[in-house]
Amino acid sequence: MPPRILLARHGQTEWSLLGRHTGRTDIPLLDEGRRGAKLLGERLHRAPWNGLPDLEIRTSPLVRARETCELAGFGERAQEWDALMEWDYGAYEGLTPPEIQALQPGWLLWRDAVPEGESLAQVAARADQVVEWARSADRDVLVFAHGHILRTIAARWMGEEVSFGARIRLDPTSLSVLGWMYGEPALERWNDTGHME
Repeated sequence: MPPRILLARHGQTEWSLLGRHTGRTDIPLLDEGRRGAKLLGERLHRAPWNGLPDLEIRTSPLVRARETCELAGFGERAQEWDALMEWDYGAYEGLTPPEIQALQPGWLLWRDAVPEGESLAQVAARADQVVEWARSADRDVLVFAHGHILRTIAARWMGEEVSFGARIRLDPTSLSVLGWMYGEPALERWNDTGHME
């Protein structure tokens, strides 16, 4: 079976709760985010996942992703990787979509990127690194990261442009799996938060 990539989005933070663009600002998890990370870990340590003993695990070095990884029980096995850091939002860091719309009417991250931040091509290049690494593995891999970079990784996994990420929602502490269907890259599981119920 070709390798798959399991995606775990970090738990809830104050800024994600408020809808603020949180790129490189190192925001810690809220209590709700810590609870979600533990529930995700409990899920991944039960059947059919059984602790994912053979998987290589990587995490964004930002505290919200690292802490989610640790609370889920994978901290000792995870390697930090800058390619998994969230989109650099530049001048729009910490702003909500309505605040950005007031500055730049009609703005859409997935089309327009951000001033003083990463371009679509730069984010795509980082996502492509992750996809290449995952596909070259001889087993499934697991990553802990952030909403927009994970959506970009999913788009690139399926051979789509970065803009495809605008069409796939991803909630905090969700679990997703990028796999294969009829020999083609596919979304096997997306935005699964069943462990939170």
